[in-house]
Amino acid sequence: MDCTEHPGKESGSRETQTTDMGLQQETCDVNFPQPDNTSTSQVQESRGDVARHMVKNSNEKPYMCGECGYRAAKKSHLTGHMRIHTGEKPYKCDQCDYSAAHKRSLEQHFAKHGGEKPYMCGECGYRSVQKCDLSRHMTTHTGEKPHKCDQCDYSAAQKFTLDQHMTKHTGEKPYMCGECGYRTASRSALSRHMRTHTGEKPYRCDQCDYSAAEKHHLIVHQTRHSGEKPYMCGECGYRAAQRSTLSRHMKTHTGEKSLQM
Repeated sequence: MDCTEHPGKESGSRETQTTDMGLQQETCDVNFPQPDNTSTSQVQESRGDVARHMVKNSNEKPYMCGECGYRAAKKSHLTGHMRIHTGEKPYKCDQCDYSAAHKRSLEQHFAKHGGEKPYMCGECGYRSVQKCDLSRHMTTHTGEKPHKCDQCDYSAAQKFTLDQHMTKHTGEKPYMCGECGYRTASRSALSRHMRTHTGEKPYRCDQCDYSAAEKHHLIVHQTRHSGEKPYMCGECGYRAAQRSTLSRHMKTHTGEKSLQM
């Protein structure tokens, strides 16, 4: 494992040593500055550097969530995770009443006030605030599904969709609601579920007083104002306001029948 973010001379090479008790331990040649024995603060700082280095090199995740068992290598990651359970949203927009659990979510929200959407689809004119959103949108035209399951023939356009699919094979549901015991395979699904308890509807229309608990509901609503139909069938030119509607339409060409759950 590469060790490039900690103080001291680090080359990344490692070796295995045998202790007096016959046990093997893995070592590396990272050298940390030796503290002044008379300085308590220097000793504590040096110990902290060594501890952080050991966590990174051992893949240890010492911080665990008491609600659902989620583990993290850094305390800050656990702090961010706990907001899923507590509902805390410390990052607040100074232009409306929107608030977010994570700083990145607030930064993405600010783009809605600016109105700038610099990334445009050359196929249908769809525009987005972020490049990653445009990349996801483009798969509706290309049909590309690069993320493939190694246990069946399922493939997905987006990695997180494949990750959710994989839980069908493992049955794992590590995220649990502290209110009712509901368990789910994905963190985002737990976040959506928590709104059934809080009644929160963070997604607000900027043209009327409509608000929604889930982002896709707001997107569908906004097409009523714009009349936009960004999803187009490459076979016949049919256009739809929603990706799911286009997906259903495509089955008229492929002859595929929807699975009954």
